[in-house]
Amino acid sequence: MSDTTVEPLAEQRPAPAARRRKKTRWWSRGSGIRLRIWMTVNVLLLGTLCWGVMAALELDGKGPRYAGLGHPAGAPGIGQLINPAPPPVPDKSLFETPKGKYFGVATPEAPWSAGEVDAIAAKAGVRPTMTEYFVRWTSEFDPKAVSRAYAHGTLPVISWEPWDGEDNGHAEQPAFALSTIVSGAHDDYIRRFAQAVAAQKWPVAIRFAHEMNGTWYPWSESQNGNHKGEYVAAWKHVHDLFQQAGAGNVIWVWSANIVRPVPNTDLTALYPGDDYVDWVGLTGYGTKGEAGAADTFGPTLDIVRRITTKPILITETGREPSAALKAKWTTDFFAWLNQQADVLGFIWFERDRDQGGKADWRFDETPESQRAFAEGIATVKLADGLGG
Repeated sequence: MSDTTVEPLAEQRPAPAARRRKKTRWWSRGSGIRLRIWMTVNVLLLGTLCWGVMAALELDGKGPRYAGLGHPAGAPGIGQLINPAPPPVPDKSLFETPKGKYFGVATPEAPWSAGEVDAIAAKAGVRPTMTEYFVRWTSEFDPKAVSRAYAHGTLPVISWEPWDGEDNGHAEQPAFALSTIVSGAHDDYIRRFAQAVAAQKWPVAIRFAHEMNGTWYPWSESQNGNHKGEYVAAWKHVHDLFQQAGAGNVIWVWSANIVRPVPNTDLTALYPGDDYVDWVGLTGYGTKGEAGAADTFGPTLDIVRRITTKPILITETGREPSAALKAKWTTDFFAWLNQQADVLGFIWFERDRDQGGKADWRFDETPESQRAFAEGIATVKLADGLGG
């Protein structure tokens, strides 16, 4: 039997480099890691978006974004989002004594809807420079409403109404009788409103207790148990509370109705005096039998101009439907407006019956009336709110 030589076992050696296990990168380690990374990225993006929205809201609370009347403000830039400092507040005199006339609108969603303002601009050919909206004495002052008006490029005009709305008794609302205002029953509410207006600092026109010479509101002296002299006393009381609150940024608008429906009311007895009024407003709508604006506003302007030399603003206007006359009245309105040196401008009541109007007052009711409006407004030099 031959000897068999047994070779010793080979010494264990590391595997060749080509056979080593490859290092796995993070992006190829399975769906679990990829999912966690994807979720992290989404959380960061969502957080950034929420932060941007909150910063924008904070800007809105600190003050409006404003690019001038008739110029919508753009979205806040990255610098504003990082450091949302309050924007500079324009001087009230830029609005109180404008170099040009106002083109205002009162729309169903004013002052919130940018879409409404854009639609008006598209139909009129120019952007509005004033937005009017209504606030009852059951609502507090909302600074964001003022901010939104300025962001649209419009001066806010608040029609501030001491009542609970027409669905609750219309002219007969004893809780809002003029005597309750004079006696101080509403002082807490008035002070809160005034302090909030003062705190925001931005100029705002307040059209307090408008159409006082009519018979359809509870602040009329002929209604709601009111007495002669109480309207002026109520106006002065409210005005004085605003002065005490430091609300010097208010433009006070004393706004009567044209005398056509109430020819026997003495406007002089309802005027608080030049120390308490900045602008005189007039509500007047073209109706049957009135071929032009002079027929609508002339008789009342003759009275007002004997009472005061304060600037005048047409605070509500429009023309009732008429296939033959609406466009003609609208054309005449602008020719008339350009001849009135003391008339600051107008606010068109851009609503129909379904939107709270007593008729379809909209300038774009028909193609003919829209064309007349666009051609007329193009002849008016508009205020820009920048001192020019």
